[in-house]
Amino acid sequence: MLEGNARDAVSARSARQAVERAVFAQPLFGPGMWVVDVGCGPGSITLGIGDGHCASTVDFLTADAHALPFGDASVDVVFAHAVFEHLKDPGAALAEFRRVLRPGGSLALSTSDWSRARLRPKTANVDAALRGHYLLCRRAGGDPFAGRSIPAAVTATGFTDVRTKTRYRTDTTYRALATYVEARLVTALETATTPDRDQLASAARSAWSWARSGDGDFAQCWIELLATR
Repeated sequence: MLEGNARDAVSARSARQAVERAVFAQPLFGPGMWVVDVGCGPGSITLGIGDGHCASTVDFLTADAHALPFGDASVDVVFAHAVFEHLKDPGAALAEFRRVLRPGGSLALSTSDWSRARLRPKTANVDAALRGHYLLCRRAGGDPFAGRSIPAAVTATGFTDVRTKTRYRTDTTYRALATYVEARLVTALETATTPDRDQLASAARSAWSWARSGDGDFAQCWIELLATR
C-alpha cells in the first residue's frame, strides 16, 4: 500500500504543469535569467517555466532547501510549489532563499492551506479523517496549514513588496482524496506505537466510511505569493 501511495504521489506531481501552477510567476521569467525551482520533484513544472522565451538549459540537482549549492546573490528568481507544507524549519529555508537571490531578485511561492480547502459534503467522517491526515503531516515535521502563515514568515525574513493571491484548484477528486487519506492512515497504523494510535485508528475508520459514501466536490486552497529581495 505504501508503494502504491508513493506512485500515486509521483503521478499527481508529474501531472502538474507550469502553465497552471506557475502562471502567477511567469511575468518574472525572462531570457538570460537564472531561476531555481526548489522542490521540483519530477520537473514537470520546471520544464515549463519561462515558456515562450528562448530555449533554456535545465539542470537537476539533489540539494537541501536549507543549504542551497549556490553563491550569495547569484539567482534571479526562486520558485517553490508545494514545498513549505513539508518543511520543519520554513524560516531557515526562506533565509536561504534570500541569501542566494540577488538584490531586487524575486521570490515566488505557491503553498497550500488545508484549513481553507473546500469539501462538499463535509461530514463528521470527513472532518475526523482529515484530522488524522493533518496529524500525519505534523508528525513528519510539516504544516498542513502552511499557506496561511507563509506571508508573515516571508515578511519577517526581510523580503519586501509581499503580494498574495488565493487560488482554488481541483487537485484530485473528492473520492480519490478519501481513498488516499484512508491509505495513508492504514499504512501509518501498521507501525504506530505512539499514544496517538487510537486517534489514527478512529480517523482510518472515518476515512473508510468517507471513501464509500459517494461523490462530492473538493478544491484545494493555494496561496500564491510574490516578493522582492
